[in-house]
This record gives sequence, C-alpha cells and structure tokens, in this order.
Amino acid sequence: MTIAAVAWLAVIAALIPRAAAAPSDHDHAVPQALAPGYSALEFDPPAPGGYALPPLGKAADGPVLDSSGKARRLHDYLGDKLVVLSFIYTRCSDVNGCPLATFVLKGVQDRILATPKLEGAVRLVSFSFDPWYDTPAVLNRYASHFRKPEFDWRFLTTHSEAEMRPILDAYGQWIVRDYDDAGNYLGTVSHLLRVYLIDRQLRVRNIYSTSFLHADTVVNDLRTVLAQTRRDSNLE
Repeated sequence: MTIAAVAWLAVIAALIPRAAAAPSDHDHAVPQALAPGYSALEFDPPAPGGYALPPLGKAADGPVLDSSGKARRLHDYLGDKLVVLSFIYTRCSDVNGCPLATFVLKGVQDRILATPKLEGAVRLVSFSFDPWYDTPAVLNRYASHFRKPEFDWRFLTTHSEAEMRPILDAYGQWIVRDYDDAGNYLGTVSHLLRVYLIDRQLRVRNIYSTSFLHADTVVNDLRTVLAQTRRDSNLE
C-alpha cells in the first residue's frame, strides 16, 4: 500500500458522513488486500495501439442531472470525446468499490494532464446511483476534492430511482439498497464496481472491474482507441 493510497483513503474516509454508518452486521468488511489499482502496475502493458479493443455494444442514454442541477441527457456527455464512465455513490465505504473508482479516475486525470496528446480528448464521468443522498450540491462538493481546475470531469445523478434504473440496467450495473430488519434504509448500497471506456461513436470499448481497474491500463486503452480512431480517419 503506497503512501499516496493511504492519504487517499484518509480523504475518502473524511468525506463519508458519520451519520450514514450502518450497524456492524451491515458494515463493509475491511478488505485483506487493496485492489491492484491502488499500487504501481506490476507489469509492462502492451504498446498503445499494439492491440485491439473491439466494440462491446452501444452506450445507453437516459435523463440525468449535472452537478449544477441542470437536466441533461447522458448522451450529451458522450460522442465528442473518449469517455471513462464510472458508477459510484459518495457514501460508499468499501475501499475496493467506489473509492477505488474515484482514485483511479483521479490518476487518469493526472496522467492526461501530463500527456499533451490526450489533453482535451478525454472526459471523465462519475455517475451516482444514489439520487436520494447524492444531490447535485453534494456531488459538486465531492467533485471539488478530486477534480483539477478546468479539467473535463463531470459528476451526474438523476431526479429519481425511476429515471436511474433503466440507465443502470442498460449498463448491467447491479445495485441493491441496504435495509435493516425493521425496513429502515441504512444509507448504503450493495453493488458491483464497473467502469466503462466509451469511444466517440458511442461504443463501449472496455469494461473494468475491481481486479482490472488501474489508471495506467485505462490511459493505455485510451491511447489505443485514439490511435485506432486516427488510423481509421486516415483511411477514409
């Protein structure tokens, strides 16, 4: 576990409201090992553009709210740039869940800012599946801890669960709200971690899970898709 990861987890812990803490039998267990995304990559990835990322399907659309409270469509944030889309909620206390996704996206942000060929070509999108708590105002405060000034990293949610569910279903993002025996919502959500790489043709090009989510591999994939896009443009 690196010093940077320790500092990051301290920031995440400070952002989780104490009032949202659940009884011990519903707490997320502290993992025995942190996900690979928190440490240096343990292998040399293939050269960007030296491998293929075939399309996996179409990126779905749906109504969303941005962090200023403006009603938009998810596709408003797709198509003009390569997009890394993560599904999170701000109160998640599983360090190998949503905090990992945000940690990796922040690493992607830092690497893009250090890579002139990528800057301006990529957008990050963090989509909260907890519209009950993650209002636009909450997302705006959350974003302020991670997003660099002027970087294109959007934080979205929806008006309601009714608007949210079809989007999550279309992306295969499974979630279940946690309740106690009396039926009271505990403020936590059981879910799978999934992060998507989407190209300018609104096609999903990769899906990352906990074991495979790392800033270096995401950036490598971004460079690969960008290189393929440029090659395809030269053939037209």
